[in-house]
Amino acid sequence: MSAHAIAEALQRAEDVLRKRPAAGLHGDAPATAIWHGDTRVVAHHANGTQVPTDMPGEFGGTGDQVSPGWLFRAGVAACANVSIAMLAAREGVVLERLEVRVDSQSDSRGMLGLPEADGTPVSAAPRALQMHVDIRAPGVAPDALRALVERGCARSPIPCAVQAALPLTLHIEAATGH
Repeated sequence: MSAHAIAEALQRAEDVLRKRPAAGLHGDAPATAIWHGDTRVVAHHANGTQVPTDMPGEFGGTGDQVSPGWLFRAGVAACANVSIAMLAAREGVVLERLEVRVDSQSDSRGMLGLPEADGTPVSAAPRALQMHVDIRAPGVAPDALRALVERGCARSPIPCAVQAALPLTLHIEAATGH
C-alpha cells in the first residue's frame, strides 16, 4: 500500500472515530501459546500464523528458535516502527529508511527465583529497555524527524503499554491431568 493510500485510510478511520468514539474500543486478537514439551512453545494467531519459541541453552532449551523475550522486544520494535511509518505517511513525509532496534538487559536470577544477597526478590522483568531509531527522509531536518519519531512512539500501543506498566490480570483454569 502506498504512503498516500495509508494516509487516506488513516483519515477515514479518524473521521469515523470522531463521529463515533465508542467504535475505537475493540478486543485485540488473542495470542495463544501452547507448550510443546521441554522449553518449546508455539504462539498461535487466529489467522493461522504460528511462531515457535524455545529458551536458550542455559535455561534448558536448544536455542534454535527465538525466545519469548526476543518476541517481546520484536513486538515493541515492530509496533513503534509501523506507528512512526503511518504518521510519516499521514504527514506526507517520504521515508528513505526507518529501522527500530530494541535492546534490554535482564537478570537471569529473576527467572530462577533467586534473591539478592539481602533477600530482596530479583525481578524477572527486563531492565534498561532501550529503543534506537534510525530514520532518514530526503529534505526533512533531523529535528523534525526526531519530533516525528517521538509523536509516533507516543501513539504506538506496545511501547505505550510498556511505559504505562500495563497491569496484567491472571486467570487460571487448573485441572487434574488424565
